[in-house]
Amino acid sequence: MANSLDVEKLERAVKNVYRDVAEAPTEEYHFEMGRPLAERLGYPAGDLDRIPAEALESFAGVGYHFDLADLEEGDDVLDLGSGSGTDAFVAALHVGESGSVTGVDMTDEQLEKARGLRDEARMDTVSFEAGYIEELPFEDGTFDVVISNGVINLSPEKTRVFEEANRVLTSGGRIAVSDIISERQMPESIKTDADLWAACIGGAEQIERYTTLIEAAGFEVTDVRDNATYEFISDQAANACQKYGVKSISLGAHK
Repeated sequence: MANSLDVEKLERAVKNVYRDVAEAPTEEYHFEMGRPLAERLGYPAGDLDRIPAEALESFAGVGYHFDLADLEEGDDVLDLGSGSGTDAFVAALHVGESGSVTGVDMTDEQLEKARGLRDEARMDTVSFEAGYIEELPFEDGTFDVVISNGVINLSPEKTRVFEEANRVLTSGGRIAVSDIISERQMPESIKTDADLWAACIGGAEQIERYTTLIEAAGFEVTDVRDNATYEFISDQAANACQKYGVKSISLGAHK
């Protein structure tokens, strides 16, 4: 973590952006949102038809990774940075009544929206908990699968995130994530810009370092693929992508 990064300022910036994502999904952001994005990334329309439409309005994911997660009936799943609940609700379709899905998020407005939509849809196997992905409020070995979409890049403590994911997974558990990485090292001016962190750019690790962090936490990486259909939409974000090779990947690993 860069010493010059103001972590408290970063947290405020991220919370502010994702509060707005929950409450005002039709406003303009650095990134695309909504069902058209989800479909282009690879989410089956049949799955999207079965989850709350209002969750999808605030969907700000960067890739599709449910094929890598390989969810089975009865799995207990944890979604890191669950937002308004799109991925948690999709996961619930795959694990059935005998499984469970727990989302964890630090933004109150996202949690409130996700819980309300869960209750309206009567998706009783889904729960949403307040917490930080660097310090998960769960016992060791609680989950079979950890998923995350466009969130880990927002953390200034990625090593801790992957260690915590490993801790809460059962033996042989697996992780499937989509996230933003960079092909080239970015300058401090970008890596210490709280607004660009909140836009999923400032915190993007180089891909080699990203996979190294996962392996150092006790995982074996099995799949890494580019999500060529994902792109940022603001000029500031697009310029960073072009200059430093900032892009979306999906990755699978097991403990």
